[in-house]
Amino acid sequence: METGTLRHPRGGLYFEDFSVGQHFRHRLTRTVTQMDNMLFSNMTLNPQPLHIDAHFCATETEWGRPLINSLFTLGLMIGISVNDTTVGTTIANLGMTDVAFPAPLFEGDTIRAESEVTAVRASKSRSDAGLVEFRHRAFKQDGTLVAECRRTAFMRRRGPEILSA
Repeated sequence: METGTLRHPRGGLYFEDFSVGQHFRHRLTRTVTQMDNMLFSNMTLNPQPLHIDAHFCATETEWGRPLINSLFTLGLMIGISVNDTTVGTTIANLGMTDVAFPAPLFEGDTIRAESEVTAVRASKSRSDAGLVEFRHRAFKQDGTLVAECRRTAFMRRRGPEILSA
């Protein structure tokens, strides 16, 4: 991104600011807690003991402790990216594909995220929008990849009032 690009008042980039190959190493990091895991699993009605039952994990799993819910990990990875890229400029998320969790995440791990722009195209149906495809990746503190996905975001284009500013 060029220096001086006019961002949305909330900080997000517009469709025109993205280019294939652009890479973001996101500034925010987050240590995950068992409370995060319990709240998310319970709010989503997921009774999987792999996430919420320490005794089950200690006696019946290879991990010996609860795994952080993978959907929480996915949401956190994408959430970390928003501040640097799309806050205020996303119209909608159109889909997530190629979701993978190659290594477990546990209570006390700290994750960081990176995003790469893999595709950019103008919308065929709306002149005020375009599609940006991101490849998001999350790593824990030792550099181990714990999550990745491709996400297609429907993004605002810079309007005439912004172009003339």
